[in-house]
Amino acid sequence: MVNCLKPQPGERIQDPSAGTAGFLIAAHEYIKAHTDDLYDLTGEQKTFQATRAYVGIELVPGTRRLALMNCLLHGMEGDDEGVVHLGNALGQAGAGLEKADMILANPPFGTSKGGDASITRDDLTYKTSNKQLAFLQHIYRNLKPGGRAAVVLPDNVLFEAGVGTEVRRDLMDKCNLHTILRLPTGIFYAQGVKTNVLFFTKGSAADKYQEEYCTENVWVYDLRTNMPSFGKRTPFGETHLKPFEAVYGESPNGDSPRQEGEYSFHSDKIELPEATKATDENQGVDERMLHSRWRCFSRAWIAEHKGDSLDISWLKDSDSVDAANLPAPEVLAGEAMGELVQALGELDALMRELGAEEEADGAKVLLREVMGEVK
Repeated sequence: MVNCLKPQPGERIQDPSAGTAGFLIAAHEYIKAHTDDLYDLTGEQKTFQATRAYVGIELVPGTRRLALMNCLLHGMEGDDEGVVHLGNALGQAGAGLEKADMILANPPFGTSKGGDASITRDDLTYKTSNKQLAFLQHIYRNLKPGGRAAVVLPDNVLFEAGVGTEVRRDLMDKCNLHTILRLPTGIFYAQGVKTNVLFFTKGSAADKYQEEYCTENVWVYDLRTNMPSFGKRTPFGETHLKPFEAVYGESPNGDSPRQEGEYSFHSDKIELPEATKATDENQGVDERMLHSRWRCFSRAWIAEHKGDSLDISWLKDSDSVDAANLPAPEVLAGEAMGELVQALGELDALMRELGAEEEADGAKVLLREVMGEVK
């Protein structure tokens, strides 16, 4: 995320859900790496980087203490409260933040249930109990014109109806949502939760002060389909992200020249669902392009074909099951019943082998009462 957005000296960089300040530190290290460890900067610029460039907000005091320690170890002092302030970004602490040039965030998962973590902001247009939808509103509202952001969000934010649809429309209206990276499972949150990174810039590509119809095209990189579930045994690393960084381009605003077609991780061999081949929007499209992990979708197409959902996929995962090819329901039910009977027989034999004959007989009686006599 930092490599794509390319933070620059003099920019105000924020994380409204800072945690232990990993994003802010990564941004600082990127700037150091591109300024000869800050030696290319003037004394005034160095002071700005140390004391004013970075601001984060963290709700949990213990986590905030770790964040402050991490920042100090990297030469980031912050203001009178330190780099990471204690507070709730969905409350007054967030409402009082200055506008940012760049925001990096991985908002917490879940809904507002009151207490310190509740959503108390009255300046968010769309009222919701979904913390991530509230954080997303805060982030795109708190960018300066031309400011850029990268935000980690789970799939439900991309397709949730009602307020979710309104927030996505507002985001695409006020910002140029130019890129979505579909991540493999096991990267953020609990195992199995599917996440994405949204990259957007305040205003349109042509006018950073534009406030309507700012998104014209959304580029989607599918790094999820036919990829392993990453974790401790299968670590996720830079090599998995290099193909995406290459097609993202040099511009931090996502407006570098781009071309569909990226076939890393054997995407050219991934089977296509029949539904994908048959859809109207794919008529006339080279079938090889349908195998690409990197495709572009117009704002008009998203509105017409997806109802402003951003859950966009086209490749078929080898582990997925096509409902059209499933056996009849009665066949499936019969198979399940057969497997259950076999499992019950094995459990009965195990209990008797362990000397629990009475318990096994009692279980049989109970089973007969539940199932009735088989004639």
